[in-house]
Amino acid sequence: MSTESEASDAVGPDTAALEWLSLDGDEEIIWAGGPDRRTLIPAFAIGIPLAIVLIGVVIIVSEYLRVTNTHYVVTNRALYKKTGVLSRDVKRIEHEKVQDISYSQSALGTHFGYGTVEVSTAGGSGVEMAFNSVPDPKAVQQRISERIKRERGESADDRTKDDVLEEILTELRAIRTAVEDGSSGQSSTENRSAAQPADDRQSYEYDEDQSI
Repeated sequence: MSTESEASDAVGPDTAALEWLSLDGDEEIIWAGGPDRRTLIPAFAIGIPLAIVLIGVVIIVSEYLRVTNTHYVVTNRALYKKTGVLSRDVKRIEHEKVQDISYSQSALGTHFGYGTVEVSTAGGSGVEMAFNSVPDPKAVQQRISERIKRERGESADDRTKDDVLEEILTELRAIRTAVEDGSSGQSSTENRSAAQPADDRQSYEYDEDQSI
């Protein structure tokens, strides 16, 4: 699995934690992250007083496992979200399907610097994917937007080149057809010209016979 230098400053899971990720041959990681660990503060605040009856321990452990087993990945081709502790749920959205990207922050998230990045797709109903509680959600949203715009610009350039080549080929075919039609017409004219004197001689001989 290949990575770009940009992934080195990514927050959250390291490469070893991304063993679930299956990429195409030319697909590279742009950013990888996960929920901010400070989102565990409410779980600890509730769980520690209840630890004496074990319920608090369950709350803390379950929330910790949920946070540490949630991963977000942005590649040069798609967005990925992986959730689940015992089971595994991986969702993928290709860049070309993304319609809108936005981010939001709660009061606690604004204070600690984390928030949620929401992704909507063309033809979809509402938010199709959410990167919950990521550090610096504005920067993540901008990075995704810039990557998608760059990719769509490159795709547009490729389509333009293809269109130009197709137009050139079409024009060459038209020229070839016109040349071939012109050659055929010239040959027909020459054949008719060559046949004309013989017809005249036959008509002349016929007239002489009539006069006799």
